[in-house]
Amino acid sequence: MSVATENLYTVTGIQLPPGACVVIVRTEWNAEIVDELQKGCMEIFSQYKIDYKVINVPGAFEIPFAIKTYWSNSINKPSAFIALGCILQGDTPHFDYVCKAITEGVLQLNLTLPVPTIFGVLTVNNHQQASERIGGKQGNKGIESAITALKMIALQYALTKQPD
Repeated sequence: MSVATENLYTVTGIQLPPGACVVIVRTEWNAEIVDELQKGCMEIFSQYKIDYKVINVPGAFEIPFAIKTYWSNSINKPSAFIALGCILQGDTPHFDYVCKAITEGVLQLNLTLPVPTIFGVLTVNNHQQASERIGGKQGNKGIESAITALKMIALQYALTKQPD
């Protein structure tokens, strides 16, 4: 493992706010792949004793709507969201449209919500590439997404508790 990769997996020394929690919004499509991404997230949350909730949506296109609606209607606001999905290249331009929509949707959430939304959506050409990203030679992108969420929660906490 390279130094850069090791740093991705390090959360030592970060300070999380009390009661930090994460909402994972995941797709039903390509469930066998998304299940492994979710397991990676759960491994990290268990290790760091972070509360989490999982919401299922039909496809990646629906993730931003679910996150925005959850935020608007929840009483106990989460500290972060993680968007999990897997979009496989097909024979039509549908792949391009869905990838662009989910990417822009997560970007808009990051610009409008007061908490981070982590992009844990695989956009791959085939099942082999997806497999490499759920525990193969590319690691588990679910683990990376969970660690990114913790780092962003800690960053937001540090920035908001500091005086100007």
